[in-house]
Amino acid sequence: MAIESAGLLLYRKRQGPEVFLVHMGGPFWARKDIAAWSIPKGVIGPQEDPLAAALREFQEETGFTAKGDVLPLGTFQQNKSKNLTVWAAEGDCDPAQLTSTMFSMEWPPKSGKMRQFPEADRGDWFDEKTALEKIVRGQRPVLEAFYAKLSR
Repeated sequence: MAIESAGLLLYRKRQGPEVFLVHMGGPFWARKDIAAWSIPKGVIGPQEDPLAAALREFQEETGFTAKGDVLPLGTFQQNKSKNLTVWAAEGDCDPAQLTSTMFSMEWPPKSGKMRQFPEADRGDWFDEKTALEKIVRGQRPVLEAFYAKLSR
């Protein structure tokens, strides 16, 4: 059975729409930039409403609270074992104020030392072209769906 996750894509309308993405934390992503950014997202808890999970994960990974109406973007298969349901919400935030929850992992590998890393180490606003380059490949269809709905 697939793992079910939920996420929230924050956007703002300036000269054109911009989306807020987070750079994934931890040593694997530290030196990567292209295809290393993500929509704030996470696993839906048992009996948790998917939209509530998306709002919770957004707050946990960014420290920001999304408010207002949401636009459902759909459910996207991330890989053979993971689905991601995403909503978009219009809003704004200052990337310099991002705070993220931490996760633990053994680092360096096989060292026996557990270290903590932020789930998201930074965030930023991107125009369409840049966002499509920066986002991890599996989430690119989410952005394509968002831009298609926004242009209607």
